[in-house]
Amino acid sequence: MYTIDIILKMSPIPVSVQRKDEESAQALYQSITEAMQEANPKLLELTCDKQPDKKVAIFSNQISAVVVSQKTGAAAAGRAPGFLAIGEL
Repeated sequence: MYTIDIILKMSPIPVSVQRKDEESAQALYQSITEAMQEANPKLLELTCDKQPDKKVAIFSNQISAVVVSQKTGAAAAGRAPGFLAIGEL
């Protein structure tokens, strides 16, 4: 399972959706980054493979970052997704 975290401007909590395979996760990542580069804001409507009833709509000009990560044993143990892990020395 792959998680796509979308970090929004002025929001401390990312919006996340999941994809079952790497190919569809990378395709979603690509479409989000392309929408971020467009001059005119675009409404992105996303669904989640893990929770089919989960839907979210986001304006592309409100996205500040997007992260794709694979759910591993460490992620299942409760670690928050992101670029930095703090605390283990």
